[in-house]
Amino acid sequence: MIDIKLLGCGGGMPTPDRYLSSLLINYRGRKILIDCGEGTQVSMKIANCGFKSIDYICITHIHGDHIIGLPGILSTIGNSGRLEPLTIVGPVGIKEAVEAFRVIVRELPYEIKIIEAPKEDIIVNNNYIDKDIIISTVEVDHSSPCIAYSFYIKRKAKFDINKAISNDVPKILWSKLQNGRDIKLDGKLYTKDMVMGQPRKGLKISFVTDTRPNNDIISFVDNSDLLICEGMYGDDNDIEKAIKNKHMIFRESANVAKSANVENLILTHFSPAIKDPNIYINNAIDIFENTIIGTDRMGFNLKFKE
Repeated sequence: MIDIKLLGCGGGMPTPDRYLSSLLINYRGRKILIDCGEGTQVSMKIANCGFKSIDYICITHIHGDHIIGLPGILSTIGNSGRLEPLTIVGPVGIKEAVEAFRVIVRELPYEIKIIEAPKEDIIVNNNYIDKDIIISTVEVDHSSPCIAYSFYIKRKAKFDINKAISNDVPKILWSKLQNGRDIKLDGKLYTKDMVMGQPRKGLKISFVTDTRPNNDIISFVDNSDLLICEGMYGDDNDIEKAIKNKHMIFRESANVAKSANVENLILTHFSPAIKDPNIYINNAIDIFENTIIGTDRMGFNLKFKE
């Protein structure tokens, strides 16, 4: 099961009732943080989320409402006792931004690795989650270099007892092979392919914010189990403002979800001018029924389907 926490759903500037852009993915006790707007670590404390097990921080772009909370998070992670390396992913400019933040966060007990403007998928590979998550990115259309993210959580194939028996695999090796270990016993090599069945579909989570809609985004988030997408403006009459500032209105976000055959849509990154996004929910539901208005610290659980 994958636990998702929308830590902040505001855009532009924080308000008394809304922190800025941030999302936390928790899988098998390890965490990926997407964006780190002002107030992120406060929201994490309120939600009782741990800091030490954050392995990746993925930044969409170098605007304050998406990154200004990063120095505090890095410091708090260090104070939590983390010693393992931490990876920060981001668009062009992320290296310079992190180096600037390090002026006020000089001493950290862990190494920071930076992946700037990745051209290939990133395979999450550490001592805790071994190649089970694939991070993909795509450039989007905003006023500064900006990328959207998708996270594909792989699912192991099902154990096939008939295959294990037909391959004369000793029972004492079944569980070890099921966990992906190849084993040599009495001069014979036993591999996981000798006991595992067909691959099973995993789960796809996509995060898209600060962009105009386009076909590249639709292709990128295609068949997501969950799409978290910006809805900077709820009112259809704000379309000119959305075009000028390179954001989306609710209806456009819903169109992306519908066109991409996603299962569920959570709207986030609301303008400070929107006091209650629910007023405009029908503008999205008219297009895509499975639309949810995001709120700070909203939780969402995804389970693999049989």
